[in-house]
Order: sequence, then C-alpha cells, then structure tokens
Amino acid sequence: MAAFLFILPDSLGLLIFVGIPMGLALSLGFFSVDGFGGYKFVWFANYIRMLHDPLFLKSLWVTVVYVLVLVPGLYVTGLGLAVLVSQKIPFIAVWRSLFFMPYVVSLVVVGLTWKVMLIDKVGFVNSVLQLLHLPSRSWLGDPNLALGAILLVTIWFLMGYYMIIFLSGLQEIPREYYEAARIDGAGPWAMFTKITLPLLRPTSFFVLLVSTVSAVAGSQAFDLIYVMTKGGPANSTSLAVFYIYEQAFQFNNYGYAAAMASFLVIILLLITIALFALTRGGRFHLG
Repeated sequence: MAAFLFILPDSLGLLIFVGIPMGLALSLGFFSVDGFGGYKFVWFANYIRMLHDPLFLKSLWVTVVYVLVLVPGLYVTGLGLAVLVSQKIPFIAVWRSLFFMPYVVSLVVVGLTWKVMLIDKVGFVNSVLQLLHLPSRSWLGDPNLALGAILLVTIWFLMGYYMIIFLSGLQEIPREYYEAARIDGAGPWAMFTKITLPLLRPTSFFVLLVSTVSAVAGSQAFDLIYVMTKGGPANSTSLAVFYIYEQAFQFNNYGYAAAMASFLVIILLLITIALFALTRGGRFHLG
C-alpha cells in the first residue's frame, strides 16, 4: 500500500495531463471540427484524407530522412565527445561545460542565432566561406540544403546532452578491464570495440530509444523549424509534427490534425516496440 501511495500523485498527473488528452485527441480524429464549436462525426474520413494528402505524405518522408540522419549523428557525436572528455586532458571540466553549454540555451535563441549566421551572402557562415574563396550557399533558402542545415543545428544543440549520458555509462565501466587488455597487448581500437561498446549496450539502447522518439515527435526540431524556415522552402523542412501544427492552429482543421497526431503516436509505439524487440532492452546486439 505504501508503494502505491508513493506513485499515486505521479500516476494521477500522467492520467490527467497525458492519458485523458491522448484519449480525447484519438476520439477527435473521428470528427470534423470547424473551430467554432461545431462537431460532425465523419467516421474514418480524416484518416482516408490523410493517406491521400500529398503534403502529409511528403512530411512523413521528410521525417524519415530527418530521423535516419539525426539518430546516428547524435549517437556518433555524443559517444565521440564522451570518449574525448573521459581522457586525462588539461581543463577537462571546461571542455565538458563548453560541449554541454548549447543544451541549456533556449531553442528559440539558438534558432534565431543560427538563422542570422546562415543568412545569404552576409551571414557569418557565408562570410567565412568567402574568406576561404569558397562559394556561398543559400542554406535556408535552398530546398536541397535547408533540412541539412536544420539537422546540423539540431546535432550541435543536442550532442552535449547525449555526451553526458554516454559519459555516465563510460564511468561505470571498471578500469581493470582496460588495464588487463593493455597488458595483453590490446590497442585503443580493440579496447573500444571489445570492451567499451559491449559494456555500453544499455546506455546505447537508451540513447537510441530517446533520440528516435524525440526525432519522430519533433520535440526539438519544431522550435528550430518554426523560427528558421517555417517548414520551407517548398515544404522541404516540414516534418510531420510541423504539418500537424499548421493544420490545427493555422487552418483550424482540428479533427484532421488529431487524426494525423494519432497516426504519429501509433508509429512511435511501433518504433519503441521494435527497438525493445530487436535489442531485448539493450542487453544484446541487434539480431
């Protein structure tokens, strides 16, 4: 009874602020809502419309590309920085703070700063390219470059956070393993692949799970996209979550937006189940 009483407040909070809204959003997907209080039951019309909406299908494809680039990028940069700052180098505390510092800055501030730095011709990035006698680019105005720019800013913003997670996992690995491997003649790469990576499986699983769910849900990308590109140019940076936002709060298609949001939640659940099944909760390698 004591255990149930301890978890009761948090359970009530999840039910009231997460469970009930999710249930209402799921049911709202079966209605046509005009934004003025009018509800009309339309069965699966919103879901059928969703599957034939070229802009929504494109937003799903943009989301897939975003996830496939962001998740490995965060894994590699986070693990690489963690390995770097775990070494005995001068001013290690300063380096850790500098790498983590972007994460504590507001995403709106980050988006505005990078938007100014990426301005055509006169922005800081293009000015540096001109000094190096390299051609400047329209980073946020070219449909072929805009999503890449958003991804780079997102990785730069989040890599310090995942560095801390990997660093905590690295500090849990007993030093005796490395000393024994060094005595046996193992090099740095052998120790990394035979000791570090296998013992980081639970941490790796957590990073893959959290980064994948966050990427699909667009929890960090939304602010950057809203500030830097507004989903453009030519919808090249319009993730599914941003398109859902537009339908709900710009065009007042609340029922349609709820149907798409429910579909996105189902995708997130399937991804989470697949990750658990493939990695067995992070205890084993894939397959």
